[in-house]
Amino acid sequence: MTSLEVTPEIVRFYSETVDEAARLLTTADGRLEMVRTQELLRRYLPSPRARVLDVGGGPGTHARWLVADGYAVHLVDPIPRHVEQARVTGASVELGDARSLTAGTGSYDVVLMLGPLYHLPERTDRDRALAEARRVLKPGGLLAVAGINRYASLFEHAAYAHLHKESMRESIGNILATRIHDGKKAFTTAYFHSGEQLRDEVAAAGFVGADVFGIEGPAWSLLAAAERNTGQSFRESSLFESVLTAARMAEPYPELLAASSHLLAVGRRQE
Repeated sequence: MTSLEVTPEIVRFYSETVDEAARLLTTADGRLEMVRTQELLRRYLPSPRARVLDVGGGPGTHARWLVADGYAVHLVDPIPRHVEQARVTGASVELGDARSLTAGTGSYDVVLMLGPLYHLPERTDRDRALAEARRVLKPGGLLAVAGINRYASLFEHAAYAHLHKESMRESIGNILATRIHDGKKAFTTAYFHSGEQLRDEVAAAGFVGADVFGIEGPAWSLLAAAERNTGQSFRESSLFESVLTAARMAEPYPELLAASSHLLAVGRRQE
């Protein structure tokens, strides 16, 4: 473990408040994020047996299917609970911080950062994490990094049917204005990207050819609204299939990035 401090609100949130291991498995919008992340990554991943460093890999949700696909995966996460949960995935695991990796220079074919950037509100910390990803990648290696869309909280809390309440309106308005959630209520400390900004940060770190995708697409909040307001599961439904289709159809239209919940940037370390 490095000596860098992880924001206490983040440690408490993932250790005591939420079970991240269940997040992508129990709800329809969680399943949508999982399905889309898998299909987007599989377009770019090199052949199995390539070495994958899953930075901020949580309880191993993605490490599990990557190992099943034949990749050699090492997972790094700053939350002890997550590292223990990830041990059963078949990946090797390590308690650590995205800003100071123990991996050797040029030692991995792929680096995934599907969480760290949106829990680092300071640009200097995000730049440091991206610099570490570049360092440990082989020349030409693949980086895939996720961000939370700047407008995700607006769509989410409208779907939950309480955005009209004054306290919620003020809270979400502050996120829209500052791009930061302070972690004092509900969700933990977080930073919210636009697609253009995420692409620019990746490019500035020395990665080329970056593409940015809206993971869940523009209709994801329909699933959140349906489940929250009916109490029923829509994980296996025509609505799920339609929303998934909308995500795929939206890809050629960058203006629709602003309607997704999460963004995925994929780029390569310069040779």
